[in-house]
Amino acid sequence: MNKVYRNPLAYLVFIIPTLFFYLTFYMFPLLTTFRYGFTSWDGLTAPVFNGLDNFKEAFNDEYFWISVKNNLYFILFSVFIQVPVIVIFSVLISEVRKLRGFYKTTVFLPSILSTAVVGVLWTVVVFDPTVGLLNKLLESIGLDKLIHLWLADESTAMLSILLTNAWQWTGFYIVLVLAAIFGISKEVYEAAEIDGATGFQRALLITVPLIRPILAVIVLLSITGAMKAMDIVMVMTKGGPYGSTEVMASYMYKVGMTTGNYGYANTIAILIFVFTLIITVLSNLLTKKLEDVEN
Repeated sequence: MNKVYRNPLAYLVFIIPTLFFYLTFYMFPLLTTFRYGFTSWDGLTAPVFNGLDNFKEAFNDEYFWISVKNNLYFILFSVFIQVPVIVIFSVLISEVRKLRGFYKTTVFLPSILSTAVVGVLWTVVVFDPTVGLLNKLLESIGLDKLIHLWLADESTAMLSILLTNAWQWTGFYIVLVLAAIFGISKEVYEAAEIDGATGFQRALLITVPLIRPILAVIVLLSITGAMKAMDIVMVMTKGGPYGSTEVMASYMYKVGMTTGNYGYANTIAILIFVFTLIITVLSNLLTKKLEDVEN
């Protein structure tokens, strides 16, 4: 067995198939996207190189910037609202002594459902103007004036999607945070209790600082997930009303599939890649800087 480990061919046996799939299903499509992003192409005829014309069109496209704004809403909601909620619920569940497994399973359940199921579920059961629970609840407590078409109103459609998306993925992140919390030594908490620390103080001064690495990972996953958001939008609103809930990925899909402008659609894909890369790098730099300041 040791001779096998010393043989470079043994490693190539595992590396080559992985490298093949990586090049085939990631690098080749990525390079192809960059190629067609600088062309005028309808998907049928030969692509014609047009330089930066597609990028100029994107920067002057009102609907493209609406989609960028909505992706930023996804990021801000995930980082500044969803992450604090994740931490709070994780700390509360970690303090539970009975039925802890039940709570973990309950919060994790939505994340195993497909986005299509979640989107339809919330569209019909929660936001439907006639039979939806939200309007029924408002009616039952006398707030009839607040009843309206949640997904058909530009002022509430995006918020409705954000809440639905958060409901689906919050439980997944809670399980990750709980794993980090349970990995903290009990002696640390026992020492804090001896010093007279309250439950709130233990959570704020011990738990949160010690789980900061996993929180950084969750923030990164939230950012990349927000930039890839498409399926939940297509299921719930299809980008409406009047394009107010369009995100970059859904707009890219519509440009390619509806208008047949595949060159411009590939340009939007390039911009999604570039924007995601920039935001991710900035997030990592900010996280590292905060760590350096604390150290």
